[in-house]
Amino acid sequence: MDWCHYRFRSSWDVEAGPDAVYRVLERPDEYPTWWPQVREVRRTGETTGTLRFRSALPYDLFVTAHAIRQDPQARVLEVAMYGDLEGWVRWTMLQNGADGGAGTHLVFEEDVVVNKPLMRRLALPCRPLFRANHALMMRQGRRGLRARLATAPNAV
Repeated sequence: MDWCHYRFRSSWDVEAGPDAVYRVLERPDEYPTWWPQVREVRRTGETTGTLRFRSALPYDLFVTAHAIRQDPQARVLEVAMYGDLEGWVRWTMLQNGADGGAGTHLVFEEDVVVNKPLMRRLALPCRPLFRANHALMMRQGRRGLRARLATAPNAV
């Protein structure tokens, strides 16, 4: 087992429709306004940028991200990441309920290898702590996204 390899999957239900959710998530440069652990996003090109993350643990993660899929019809966003984390992240937005209700079932998937030297050295003993740190970040992201969609439904 590679102790530096992580796979995460989170599912969120939000009240806004999938198109509104897609419009928020396709703007990563705005993530820091609603997701506290996304500390900084800088666009470096049309589909590339650098990001800085920090959750509860006292270290920052820096990545360069490149969009590899932006599909508004399928409502899928996917990026490749390099730097302290190497791998990919994907958002998939699905209509909630068979009756075409207004809500969205949002799936977040991540498959990465940690390259940050400190995290690699501590991979085995701290793996549960790193996973808990990620879970905290995802809970805060869900809360922030719900608040963002609730406060500005027409702006997205």
